[in-house]
Amino acid sequence: MAGEARELLRRPGEPQRTTFLELFFDLAFVVTLIQLSHVLANDLSWRGAFRTLVLLFAMGWIWYITVAITDRYNPHRPVIQVLVIATLVGTLVLVAAVPAAFGERGLVFAGAYVAIQIGRPLFTLFALRERKLRRRPARALCWFSVSAVPWLVGAGADGATRDVLWTLAVAVDYVAFALGRPTPGLGRSSSSEWRIVAEHLAERYRLFFIIALGELILVTSLTFSGNDMAVDKSAAFLTSIAITVLLWRIYIYRAGEVLATAIEASPDPLRLAISTLSAHMVMMAGIVVTAVGVELVIAHPLGHTPPDWTAVILGGPALFLVGRAQFEHAVLRRVSRDRPVGLLVLAVIVPGALRVPPLVVALAATVVLTGIAITDTVRTRQSASEKPSPPGGPL
Repeated sequence: MAGEARELLRRPGEPQRTTFLELFFDLAFVVTLIQLSHVLANDLSWRGAFRTLVLLFAMGWIWYITVAITDRYNPHRPVIQVLVIATLVGTLVLVAAVPAAFGERGLVFAGAYVAIQIGRPLFTLFALRERKLRRRPARALCWFSVSAVPWLVGAGADGATRDVLWTLAVAVDYVAFALGRPTPGLGRSSSSEWRIVAEHLAERYRLFFIIALGELILVTSLTFSGNDMAVDKSAAFLTSIAITVLLWRIYIYRAGEVLATAIEASPDPLRLAISTLSAHMVMMAGIVVTAVGVELVIAHPLGHTPPDWTAVILGGPALFLVGRAQFEHAVLRRVSRDRPVGLLVLAVIVPGALRVPPLVVALAATVVLTGIAITDTVRTRQSASEKPSPPGGPL
């Protein structure tokens, strides 16, 4: 039995590239991000933004744990494929519940989330007979059982109570993982238990970001096709495409290119994986907000720009830059000066943005992102041999 259990683990010499099954699983998250942008668009308030963020981090956690499973276990094994497909089915239920998760479908969302997060470690415990290999899923089962309480209790509550309980549930999931999931009788996870396949994890992060950009392209195209192709709307469409291209270009600069090397060089790959996950979630939030801004600008390029529209048109790129700076610091242990400068310029633009049309505000954001992309290109030529310098030390 021990031999059979170990057959589920990835072997050092096996291919590390993302499999077609994993790409198939990722398709669910294109729809997820579209749904989240609709949730935010329907409630452009601080509360609406906060709720969207809670749902984003919950869905992102589903994605990351799936990545961790296929990073540790061989995704070509039928048992692991069944587990990934079952997670896909549960994720699609979550996606269907997202628009009304804080309404009448709260129990559906919470129930599906808990079923996925508890079902996966239970399934893995059954598949792994060797005691040493079962420690990791046993810790996961324990802590997901803890977070299940506020998820399910919150589903039965209304208003602010649900907001607080679901925020607590998401916090428990992330913080427990960051602390190594300390569990009575099992201790806490050590970095040695998390042998991370650098090439695989780095590719999964890059593909996740591309998925997010795919959502932005889809929103841009669908919004443009649903409106008349007048000059102002065509200009807004081209501006939105330019923003998408610039986000891609800024992402891949250095940190995105050398992530796999950074993971391999890190004395604590798990710590780096956690910090880069956090950075990607912030960037994902920025893209979801940007998608809302793009939809507004293409539909209403001229006229008055309300404060909440300004917040999403400029706030999306700003959130992306915050996450991108965090990503760069995690991989290279520095932050390029143009990141905070870009954030400062976006903040300075805000008062004037309230007095000009949405298209002009979007063009201003495009100029800021263009300046950062140009600066990155110049720096690339000057320091093409820069090596990653991830922080070390225990969590």
